[in-house]
Amino acid sequence: MSNTDFLSKEFKLPCGAVLSNRIAKSAMSENMANKDNSPSAKLITLYQRWARGGAGLLVTGNVMVDSRALGEPANVVVEDERDLILLKQMASTANGTKSHLWTQLNHPGRQAPFNLNKETVAPSAIASKANKFMFREPRALQEDEIWEIIEKYGNAAAILKKAGFTGVQIHGAHGYLVAQFLSPLSNIRTDQWGGSLENRARFAIEIYKNIRAKVGRSYPVGIKINSADFQRGGFSEEESMEVVDILSSLGIDLVEISGGSYEAPAMMGAKQSTREREAYFMEYIEKVRKRTSIPLMLTGGFRTVKLMNDAIKDGHLDIVGLARPFTLYPELADDILNGLTDRLDVPVAKTGIKMIDKLGFIDLLWHELQLERIGAGKEPDQNLSPYLTMVRMAKQNLFR
Repeated sequence: MSNTDFLSKEFKLPCGAVLSNRIAKSAMSENMANKDNSPSAKLITLYQRWARGGAGLLVTGNVMVDSRALGEPANVVVEDERDLILLKQMASTANGTKSHLWTQLNHPGRQAPFNLNKETVAPSAIASKANKFMFREPRALQEDEIWEIIEKYGNAAAILKKAGFTGVQIHGAHGYLVAQFLSPLSNIRTDQWGGSLENRARFAIEIYKNIRAKVGRSYPVGIKINSADFQRGGFSEEESMEVVDILSSLGIDLVEISGGSYEAPAMMGAKQSTREREAYFMEYIEKVRKRTSIPLMLTGGFRTVKLMNDAIKDGHLDIVGLARPFTLYPELADDILNGLTDRLDVPVAKTGIKMIDKLGFIDLLWHELQLERIGAGKEPDQNLSPYLTMVRMAKQNLFR
């Protein structure tokens, strides 16, 4: 048997949709929308390239559900049908290919840069410790505002289904609003949305129910969730598994496991794995698999094809998620499945200035610049200067 026998197998989701193989491009921040937060020509070109690359699943970067709450200047926002034509063009990039194209729905909560938003809201009035230069102390959401946001998730999903996207994913990880509700560090509410895990998970569960009611049982709905916050007193592994149990019982189609936030960026490799720093959250997902048969996707640190294939073969997970490798190798899935590569080498962009590099944004934006190159019809450039990302940050006023 080859190293890709299990990666190349089809996979049927609970809703009945079939993925052509077990490789997924996980969501990354593209930050490539037009000034009015509609899909740009470059973003559409980027997904045309990826769709030809053979992945069974492509998950877009943040699609925000509220124009008053941006995570980045050039996020796509979907809250009504004003951009339906452009959304249809973006969705159509996967037509006639092997790939499903899902949109990742998100609200930044307290991780909303203050220079982009008039106000910041969150479960509780607790500021993020990640970057005091970017994030202000948020205002605690009122009950009616929470329900309004839940409705926005459902409405966005319905619009995206109408546009032709083949599924949606709720972003419940990396310190954004859903994760803020889940974590006792950022959610100290005393009403039905805080306190016990049941209450803290209510926001995620009601979003899922709202989306499901609007898109139907046969439309794929997934969630990306933290294995843990990796902060003392935060959202724990056991709590994460309990939330997965609840979502599994409700019929969610795919649970993607990641971890951390900007305060403790495990998703960027800060958490070392016992397996040569590969597959950062493998130990966790093996525990989850013992509790549920719901489809599981693991993203974070996969670098050898053998480990990817073995993870599927051993039944620990169903879908392998890859992110940053796709910024440098757009045809990555085909290369893997055709035996053209057995290891993924992805450089970490650094300036050499410790104070800047430790923030993690340089490497993040370096990969965004690679996406811009692909969207402009160019090839990725591994020799791209990390200092260009500092120029990009200055232009976006992220330090202001």
